[in-house]
Amino acid sequence: MVYKFPLLSRQEIAEMLGLAESIKETRVYQEGLEIGLEQGLEKGHDQGREQGREQEGQILVLKLLNRKVGKLPLKLESQIKALPLEGLEELAEALLDFSTLDDLRTWLQINNVS
Repeated sequence: MVYKFPLLSRQEIAEMLGLAESIKETRVYQEGLEIGLEQGLEKGHDQGREQGREQEGQILVLKLLNRKVGKLPLKLESQIKALPLEGLEELAEALLDFSTLDDLRTWLQINNVS
């Protein structure tokens, strides 16, 4: 309707057609809002699960490394915490072959972790 009456404001067209005073009062808006909220909640839950998996991976890998090669310097610990989940999984597998902190440093350099 807006295109049919280019000189009228949205409010004037709404009054002329007897539409709701606010778009927020319309059924279409309410349904869209409900759908948007559901999708937002689902996306939020997915992101939360992913972050939880990353945190769990970080904790596990750091514990294993501390046991395998000794106390980690803060710089190495922060590099490991910066890894995405896939990188943590690769490191978890590789650390089985580590003997020293130098093995970890080498792995981080080869995998471009800084």
